[in-house]
Amino acid sequence: MQTIMGVLITHNHVDHIRGLQVLVRKNSIPVFTSAKIWESILTPYVKISRDCIREIPLQQKFHVAGFDIEAFPVSHDAPETIGFHICQGEKKITVATDLGHICDTAAPYMKESNLLVIESNYDELMLENGKYPYYLKTRIKSDNGHLSNHQTSAFLADIINENLNHICLAHLSKNNNTPEIALSTFYNTLSERGIQLTGNHHISVLKRNMPTDMIRLDE
Repeated sequence: MQTIMGVLITHNHVDHIRGLQVLVRKNSIPVFTSAKIWESILTPYVKISRDCIREIPLQQKFHVAGFDIEAFPVSHDAPETIGFHICQGEKKITVATDLGHICDTAAPYMKESNLLVIESNYDELMLENGKYPYYLKTRIKSDNGHLSNHQTSAFLADIINENLNHICLAHLSKNNNTPEIALSTFYNTLSERGIQLTGNHHISVLKRNMPTDMIRLDE
């Protein structure tokens, strides 16, 4: 824990802040998110030491541990949801999960990335034929819900370039997706577009409950 210099929070949904109170209480780590997201997190049941609260503006750089970081808005059904664009020197990382569509504000950050962590949440057929109630299926598919495999793959096919060396498909649904289907959809989309990856492109699927292997941007 001594090497963790800060925590970035994208929104207030429980799967993204579960354990935050305990982490901060035991380690006094600064936590960075927008004022609106802090307002939605801090309730009579969730208390974070003022010493650890860092309010950040949107689309303005702030600095943590030698990194220049910029938060940008994305479309999701929370009081506010943000992604992060993280830079050091010429290397750029963008993290964007929990978004129903990729808006004109978010897209440029992703296009500039060397490493892009992007949601590929659900397979349309699995969702449609699954056990979720109608209202939940509608929410997931909405512009304020989540990105499907096809939405993500089409966007990646539009932006992929030699500088985008690492693509990490993330936030896969436990019930409505599999790593194999997400990857197959991505590769099939590229094939349909006549796009061939080079040895400089590394594609992976992030595991739900395990740490990600270290990624080196000079590889």
